[in-house]
Amino acid sequence: MVKTMENVHYIQLEQPIPIKHDEELEKRIYFISASIQQFKLIKDESTIKGLEVSLLPGTDPSEIKEKLVSVIDNEILLQFVVPARVIWKSENIHSNYQDDLFDQLLEKEMVYEMGEGQVCFGDKLIFLMDALDKIFKEMTISHFGAVEYRYPTLIPTKTLEKCGYFNSFPHFLMFVTRLHNDIDNYRNFLEEYKSNDKIDSYLLHNCHNVDYCLPPTMCYHTYHQFQNTQHDETQNRVITSIGKSFRYESKYHRTLERLWDFSIREIVFMGSKDFVLESRQKFMEASFSIFQRLGLQGHCEVASDPFFCNEDTAAKIFNQRMQELKYELRLNVASDRTIAAASFNFHEHFFGEQFNIKRGETEWMATGCVGFGIERLAYAFISQHGLDEKDWAKVLSNGYPEAVFAEQI
Repeated sequence: MVKTMENVHYIQLEQPIPIKHDEELEKRIYFISASIQQFKLIKDESTIKGLEVSLLPGTDPSEIKEKLVSVIDNEILLQFVVPARVIWKSENIHSNYQDDLFDQLLEKEMVYEMGEGQVCFGDKLIFLMDALDKIFKEMTISHFGAVEYRYPTLIPTKTLEKCGYFNSFPHFLMFVTRLHNDIDNYRNFLEEYKSNDKIDSYLLHNCHNVDYCLPPTMCYHTYHQFQNTQHDETQNRVITSIGKSFRYESKYHRTLERLWDFSIREIVFMGSKDFVLESRQKFMEASFSIFQRLGLQGHCEVASDPFFCNEDTAAKIFNQRMQELKYELRLNVASDRTIAAASFNFHEHFFGEQFNIKRGETEWMATGCVGFGIERLAYAFISQHGLDEKDWAKVLSNGYPEAVFAEQI
């Protein structure tokens, strides 16, 4: 359902920007200010001329424009935009996509909305997500020799610092805190709570702890697990895990496509550079075979991470794309729209150095990772195969590793 925009203001750009920047700009608008409720780019065939924005009452449009222009000048216009190179495309084509799919899920009580970017799943979708995860888990263990771990939810803040997350993705961060453990502090908090009769930001001065965050992805746990370790030069590792990951998505949250609270099946390759790159390539090929056998329409392309709010954002994006450090699997949820359902990444020696993980006495461990968004996989699956779970079983049975690797042999 399309919401009517209220308190609308038109922000005109003195210098229109090329239309090729529209996608990168749209990713950033809601993070520019919490006062932006809705927006629409005003553009013609070749340029973006401005924005229509719905703002909270009392918001000064000139302040929003100043922030917008700053982001455009420092992050958008500096980017060298080239068409994404597609490295794989499925042979499957679907035509029965439905615009009201999420509404149907709600009506059939297959999901429940629990809050912003948070969804509760019923038994049918739990079955589907578990089945999809099992396919990739079994392939990872049986054909790549992975060892599985189950990590805690919280991740040390220092771990995210070592990962460079604060410098690259400050907009996604979700911190965990608690009341400072002191009897006078507890009493002060209770007095304020009683007088305010609700929880609000006043409590923050009673919270001194910022030691933990909610993890934005699972592989960071693995680097933390193996920090300050030394491995034989011939030793390579494959680690897999599944767990909850959290990213603040502002108003970009949408159905099951983009959640603040979601599940990732992660696979980490650790070893020599050749081992990591070869493993990533083999894993991509095996994954493409699975998606083909699952009858899913989609493609894989060279991509970049959503870097934001830093003077070197454009340089990071350019470097990542030119070196093809990241590939993104995109599955169709409509005939003309896809969502990112998996990524295949190479980190060189970055995490080896940051976490002091060595091969032998002098060489840093190279790493790479693969991540599957389980909710997104399930949403793409039902977008293409429908909501009748009786039709799912045969499709799912085609995706198991034994069938996939038997084909390749």
